[in-house]
Amino acid sequence: MLVKQAANVVELMEYFARRKRPATMAEISDDLGWPRSSTFNLVGTLAEKGWLYEPRARGGYYPSPRWLALARIVSDAEPLPEAAHALVARVAEETGETTAIGALAGTSAIFLAVAESRHPVRYFAEVGDRVPVYAASVGRAILAQLSAQERQALYRRISFEAFSGTTPVSAQAVEAEIAAAVERGYHQSSSEFVPDLAGVALPLPLGERRLSIVVAGPTSRCLERRPLTARLMQEAVASFTKAFGGS
Repeated sequence: MLVKQAANVVELMEYFARRKRPATMAEISDDLGWPRSSTFNLVGTLAEKGWLYEPRARGGYYPSPRWLALARIVSDAEPLPEAAHALVARVAEETGETTAIGALAGTSAIFLAVAESRHPVRYFAEVGDRVPVYAASVGRAILAQLSAQERQALYRRISFEAFSGTTPVSAQAVEAEIAAAVERGYHQSSSEFVPDLAGVALPLPLGERRLSIVVAGPTSRCLERRPLTARLMQEAVASFTKAFGGS
């Protein structure tokens, strides 16, 4: 279920991240296709609470530093250790492909850390990007760490959509993919959500956190290399796990 008011706040912040300069209420309304009354109410509320401010009189609104201060507090309370960022960098260097750490966010997997490939043709990803948890190896590597009961509860919240002919579009299909990955030793994907993209993912044990690490790139370069990519990832993850005492 999508709560529109909450979604609009997120959309507004993403809008400012793209725009990188203040915007008037009229500009926000026109650019986002919102009714003027809804825009006035939302912007007015955020400004009243100190989350938006006017850098110059009648020059438009912009997010205040309060967002950054809050984000830092939240991040400091539950940070990814430097070793996790080093792991992402190592795997990206050894495989030559974009590497990311994912976590569960609702019915999606969200990227917490990203190291992009240096190839001109590559998988473009950023921290905060999300993919459907069922339609990508990074998500299924997280699902595999849940209990069967937890997975079934999550499946009931998912509206399975076929993004391509390879997308698993039912709980049974996802369960079959997870079972095959356990047998294989790694999770894999091919154009299930993003066309012409091949991926390999592994669970990433870090205390009680259910994370995964994924390597993804163009199918022309990565599809046949998935077993080799998996071996490189397994070696790196084993070293990471050993450093954390198997936690």
